[in-house]
Amino acid sequence: MSTDAALDVRLLRNATLLLTVDETTFLVDPMLSSPGENPPVPNSPNDRRNPLVPLPDVELSYDAVLVTHRHQDHFDEAAEEELDADVPLFCQPEEEAAFVEEGFTDVRPVDETVSFRGITVHRTPGRHGHGELAEEMAPVSGFVFEGTETLYLAGDTVWYDAVDRTLQKFAPDAVVLNGGEAQFTEGRPITMGVEDVTAVREATDADTAVAVVHMEAINHCLLSREELRSNTEDVRVPEDGERLVF
Repeated sequence: MSTDAALDVRLLRNATLLLTVDETTFLVDPMLSSPGENPPVPNSPNDRRNPLVPLPDVELSYDAVLVTHRHQDHFDEAAEEELDADVPLFCQPEEEAAFVEEGFTDVRPVDETVSFRGITVHRTPGRHGHGELAEEMAPVSGFVFEGTETLYLAGDTVWYDAVDRTLQKFAPDAVVLNGGEAQFTEGRPITMGVEDVTAVREATDADTAVAVVHMEAINHCLLSREELRSNTEDVRVPEDGERLVF
């Protein structure tokens, strides 16, 4: 798949993206279930079944798949059934065996850095929450894609020092964050909210694009797009199906 832009991101739903770097497209975190097909995330302030919204009518054309981590809202049974077994599939090293057991034949764990069709992919740290809860939710990863331009996909993380270090090290042209301020009935949020997104925006250059996805699709994501837009500046918050050209 090719586009006219060096960096092109189309949000499908939640964290599911078609991410194109130069002329190579990655399907990121495929959650392909129909609305209500999966149970609610437990211990959440509401008990609506997931996903909350349908997939937009967008053609799934891609060269490879990348899964930041195997929580159900990032890789579900529908994706396991629909993806071709021989698709190049990039993942965390800790999750390689699970994909192989499911029958995928071209699993490519990213320890530190890999290359694919001229794109360099770096795995970066993530912290999925705070304190003991973050340990329970681990492992999670972000990824940096380097081509003609550079994009940092932060994954399911809150703002902390490793995110700041990644921004300073790679100086990306675009940053995609997972928002929604997902949380349980107890404890602090496990994905980014207004303060986290603001911290990222302040840590980046003015000409770096910052976009936030992972919104309004899963029952424990409580921060709305409108709330995020109203409380941040110079941040893109796309609707499902929307294409962002950087």
